[in-house]
Amino acid sequence: MNKVSVNKSDSFLQKVKKQKLLLAMLVPGLVLTFIFKYIPMYGVLIAFKDYNPLRGILGSPWVGFSEFEKFLSSPNFMNLLMNTLKLSVYGLLLGFLPPIILAIMLNQLLSEKAKKRIQLVLYAPNFISVVVIVGMIFLFFSVDGPVNHILGFFGIKASFLTDPDWFRPLYIFSGIWQGMGWASTLYTATLVNVDTSLVEAAKLDGANIFQRIWHIDIPTLKPIMVIQFILAAGGIMSVGYEKAYLMQTSLNLTSSEIIATYVYKVGLVSGDYSYSTAVGLFNTVINVILLVAVNKLVSKVNDGQGL
Repeated sequence: MNKVSVNKSDSFLQKVKKQKLLLAMLVPGLVLTFIFKYIPMYGVLIAFKDYNPLRGILGSPWVGFSEFEKFLSSPNFMNLLMNTLKLSVYGLLLGFLPPIILAIMLNQLLSEKAKKRIQLVLYAPNFISVVVIVGMIFLFFSVDGPVNHILGFFGIKASFLTDPDWFRPLYIFSGIWQGMGWASTLYTATLVNVDTSLVEAAKLDGANIFQRIWHIDIPTLKPIMVIQFILAAGGIMSVGYEKAYLMQTSLNLTSSEIIATYVYKVGLVSGDYSYSTAVGLFNTVINVILLVAVNKLVSKVNDGQGL
């Protein structure tokens, strides 16, 4: 047994020596991750304390789960939870397939120049800031905007920015438009590696374009699709507050107030740090549970292949 353990340790040290340059390149990333990801976890203690900035985290008294109970029993809890879930789930369901379809369509283009130009046009919105995107939404969908002018010819006039029912469609479809091109890059890169002999063999067998997509492209994309779906499902509760906060008006709060904007208002604006930290931690725990559950479900459906 000792000889076996010695041999294993020697082989491990030999591997480390051979790959010491690659391991050295990992050090800066590990240090930054530890500093900016793990050390701040110490601040989670605020959620279990009656935090006072003058006393600090350790000097503030413990209150246990009282802040969590306060949030779960608040009249806003169910509305905030449902608004967050609806925005995320609808965004996931509606936004998952467009990048895949776009990548498959681009892969069918024979002209490389045309493909690059189309990709450039489709990737550009990803580099527009959230503030500019929201400004464009307000410009196009305002009462006097071009969209309402066009609808006016048909006798229709909609209050896109004040009607709560229009908040989610504007938020979700503007996000799909902005990120669809960039999200398709991973799928496009995967399709590049498809064996051309398979495509040629399918053509010789008389397979049309849809049959080639179904039997060659889709199976190739399946592992990436599974991983992307698991990661997206694990971040269902992680809706960024910036865009939702910027799109909020006093008239659409019933559908635009989500957990992220609530945490921002309660924590940074009102200064209730313990309560806002508890709400944020609750959000994170739900994310972790969803990630594990979806990974297990997909693993069972996909013959044990999950993250």
